[in-house]
Amino acid sequence: MLDKFFNITGLGSNMKTEIVAGLTTFATMAYILAVNPYFLSVAGMDYGAVMTATALSAVIATLVMALVAKLPFALAPGMGLNAFFAFTVCGVMGCSWQLALTAVFAEGIIFLLLTFFNVREAIINSIPTNIKHAISVGIGLFIAFIGLAHKDVGIIVPGQGIPVHLGDLHSPGALLCILGIIVIGVLLIRKVKGAILIGLLAVTVVGLIPGIGVTSLPKDGALVSLPPSLDPIFFKFVGMEEILSWKFVSILFVFLFVDMFDTVGTLVGVASKADLLDKDGRVPRVKQALFADAIGTTVGAVMGTSTVTTYVESAAGVAEGGKTGMTSLTVAFMFFLALFFTPLFTMIPAAASSSVLVIIGIFMMSPITKINFDDYSEFIPAFLTMIMMPLTYSIAEGIAFGMLSYVVLKVLTGRYKELNIPMICIALIFVLKYIYNIGE
Repeated sequence: MLDKFFNITGLGSNMKTEIVAGLTTFATMAYILAVNPYFLSVAGMDYGAVMTATALSAVIATLVMALVAKLPFALAPGMGLNAFFAFTVCGVMGCSWQLALTAVFAEGIIFLLLTFFNVREAIINSIPTNIKHAISVGIGLFIAFIGLAHKDVGIIVPGQGIPVHLGDLHSPGALLCILGIIVIGVLLIRKVKGAILIGLLAVTVVGLIPGIGVTSLPKDGALVSLPPSLDPIFFKFVGMEEILSWKFVSILFVFLFVDMFDTVGTLVGVASKADLLDKDGRVPRVKQALFADAIGTTVGAVMGTSTVTTYVESAAGVAEGGKTGMTSLTVAFMFFLALFFTPLFTMIPAAASSSVLVIIGIFMMSPITKINFDDYSEFIPAFLTMIMMPLTYSIAEGIAFGMLSYVVLKVLTGRYKELNIPMICIALIFVLKYIYNIGE
């Protein structure tokens, strides 16, 4: 029944591959169960309640992705946006977490409307095919850099006099990350199914060896527990007086802008890697996919967590052969289990997930062969898209530089007929962003 519903066989996959892909995706993003509550607790929110909200919002959004969009993408409260929520809105700006949650809720409602009226779909479809492939490559470079530069790994560290340099390769985190890359690489070369998941688990186990101390066991030794209550953060929104303030509007706009283009970039990039783009370079059932993150963000805000978005770690499952909603259904099920096994799932160390991110980055490079290197009006924007993602630590900024350069080069070389109205509108939005430093 599931095979027919998801068309697993028809898409050249099988049930085992889809489940392993889902387990792999979940394992690479399980860190959010610990990181998101930590970030939002800094803003004054209850840690346990946020952990429950994180898992439940991921379950709901990923179920919509699985059953409605039928795509192998997973969703959860997004990294970056949760940091903006906690450290900028509630920290630097001094706003209450209730105000920030209200902005996230409003963002979700606006995204539902924009998706219903096909505005977000039009944005995705307006991105040139070469830039879509470049987004995949850029995300690959970006997530590999994230893995290598993680503070608990430290293979790449901030430089003195230069932006970055090589870190201490003798540290346990760095050594285990390198071990993970080698183990996964060998398994991939030998065509072992589940190579990424096996490598991740192997590094987690090695991290338990006394003296290494990278993998942390649950403090009380309990692996099973009932999820904490949502009551301290459930439906905690501010009144209309605060909503009508300029501060609220500015916060809402940043949430909207960053999430809009991060989600677009992730959907396009991972779909390109999975060969899911159609002959016109479009993501199949993209409207349903966009509904998933809009619903996740809206429901997540009600439960008490920051913006829910599509995860670049979905590429891990795609790399394992995931092609259908069965992959994301598996992820949703694992997040549900995590409600009761949170101590177990949060044991995975940064060294393990970082090694996986590097391998995923390698996989994401393959669409570069589809980019037109002979036409500089196509290749220059594609290159800027790729290089700016890791250098600015932002998918959205990579898309901005790619789209702006594409429009400018086409106009200045007299090839403006290759542009379309949505493409020009997006470029103008990015121009306004940089003029007024929106989101900075």
